[in-house]
This record gives sequence, C-alpha cells and structure tokens, in this order.
Amino acid sequence: MSSSPVPVPVLRTVQVLGGASGGAHVRSLATGLAARGVRVTVCGPVETEGEYDFTGAGARFTPDAVSALRAACVEADVVHAHGLRAGMRAALALRGRRVPLVVSWHGGGPGGGRLSLLLERHVARAAAIVLGASSAQVDLARLRGARDARLAAVAVAAPAAAAEPSGASDAPDHGKVRAELGAVERPLLIAVGSLVPRRGYSVLLDAAREWRNLDPMPLLVIAGEGPMRAELARRIQSEQLPVRLLGQRRDAARLLAAADVAVLPSRWEARSPLAQEALRTGVPLVATAVGGVPELVGAAGVLVPYGDAGALAAAVAGLLADPARRGELVAAGRAQALTWPSEDDTVAQVLSVYDELTSRRR
Repeated sequence: MSSSPVPVPVLRTVQVLGGASGGAHVRSLATGLAARGVRVTVCGPVETEGEYDFTGAGARFTPDAVSALRAACVEADVVHAHGLRAGMRAALALRGRRVPLVVSWHGGGPGGGRLSLLLERHVARAAAIVLGASSAQVDLARLRGARDARLAAVAVAAPAAAAEPSGASDAPDHGKVRAELGAVERPLLIAVGSLVPRRGYSVLLDAAREWRNLDPMPLLVIAGEGPMRAELARRIQSEQLPVRLLGQRRDAARLLAAADVAVLPSRWEARSPLAQEALRTGVPLVATAVGGVPELVGAAGVLVPYGDAGALAAAVAGLLADPARRGELVAAGRAQALTWPSEDDTVAQVLSVYDELTSRRR
C-alpha cells in the first residue's frame, strides 16, 4: 500500500520598500523568486508599482499603508525589508509575531546624525539577518548590534548587448544621443543619481568650473531629480558652468553608453548602480573612494578623495587628454564586471537565507 506524497509548503515572502530606492533590486528578486515557485508580495509606495511593474514580475503588489503591511505579513514565512526606513516599518508590523525579518542595507552610510544612528540600531537589532551590499555596510551593521550580518551584493541587470567602446561617438545611436545633448564636437561627461546632498553634486560643480578652461570644453549632464535642483540650477546659471540638469530619465543607460567619462562624486555609496553600469558598458569611471566603491571597482576606475574638487577635475581632465588610458580602463572595467555576481546568483543567495530562517522555525 503506497502512501501519498507529503506536499511541499510554498514559501511566502513579503518584500517591503520604503521608497523608490531599491525598487530595481526588488523587481529582480521578485522575478527570480517567483520563477522558483516562491509566493512574493511587494509592499511599497503606489508609484513604485507603476515604475517597476512588480505584478508583471509575478508578485502581488499592495500599497505600503500600515494596515496593508500588517495584513500582508500575517501569512508570511519571511519578511524582507529594503533600506532602513522599510526595515523600521517592517519591524513595527511584525511586533508580537515570530516571523523572521531580513533587512538589506542598500544605501545609508556614516554621519547621518543621531536620528539615523537610532534608526540603524533599532533595525539592526530587530533583524534576524542583515544583508549588506558592501563590506563597509556589513561592518556598520555589526557595530550597530546586528546578530547576523552578511555580505550580499546587489546585482544590476547586465545590458542586453555589449555597448561600443567609450568615445565611439560615430556609432549611430551614440551620435544621436550626443547631438540631442549638445555634445557633438566636445567631450560628454555624465553623472546619474538623485539630486540630494550625499551625491556630492556641489563638489562636482566646483570641478566643472575648472573644466571651462579645457579646449574643447566638456559638457557635463546630470540625470536625476531631487530637492537640490533649484540650488544647482542657480549655480550653473550664475557661474556659467558647462552643465545640464536633465531631470529624471528612463534612458539613463543609453545616455551613459554615449559618454566619454562617467563621474560619481558621492559622499557615500554602497554598491553604486552607476559604477556597475559604467564598467559593464565600457565607459571610463572617475569616482570617490568611499563606502563600497573601492571594493566594487578595484583598479578599473580612477578613485579620488571625497570633497576634493581639484582632484576630481584633474582626474577627469587627465582621462580626456589620454585616449590610451581610457582604453585601458574600458578593458579593465569589463574584466572587473565579470567578477561580480549575476542576478541569478543574488536570487540564489537570498533564497538560501530564506530557507535557513524557515528551517530554524520548523
């Protein structure tokens, strides 16, 4: 007499977003987890569903109201929050329940003030496991009291096709992009990211003031939106800087591929999407040596101290004057990108963390 097979329970996870930051990573996770049979619910601001289409990735989406988040967590086996604010919301929603909480620290960094310190401590101690996007974040989580903190790289989707080497402005699409931006016969520099203080754009404008002396004068374009827009726009106009603020752009990857140099002037970065995309695409990168950037980039980029506008300006000017060095960085960047984990690797690691936590409960 044969016995009936015991059904394998379906793993149920809730992914919590505190804002648009981390949305691309959650979309990638939702796609990979759903493909592996995991039941995924994404709880976040309404606008993130329109931007990332979590439903199309195979997940169920619910707005991030407190009542909706608590309801979504009722039947969850694991709750995974992305970012500190999402971690706090998830910890409050799970109060009194024995559902394990995983928190991914995508951004953040030291120097956030007393309120940020309290938030970091509370979230680090509430999480069963903290996943840091860089070794610096893992160390910070442990310092804040995390019981278990591990390195978990946030993968950026690889481009569908390899881009032309940097400076190939005669490629049809690159030439069109450069013409649209006004950089047909001049170098094109690009920075991508929200217009907030930690991005270091004030220092970047200081560097741009020095680039006015170059011939031809390079054009710097910044793709992103945020509260510093008015302040940056006033400086660009009053100081007559060769800079354009493009606002939020969905085609930032296309713009990046047409650039001569990518610039990352941030005060803090964990695992910068711009740095990853630049190296994969074959665009030389000048970045600040902060957070997880040196670990991510290695010798495949030119790193300068944060806040040193002169060093930043000189590094960019040096690359523009040295095509051979740019070519070396293109090759080194693509080789470095091959050492990074893929999206599948990231999903597999996260799933193993979920399995570990649910096994403990069983």
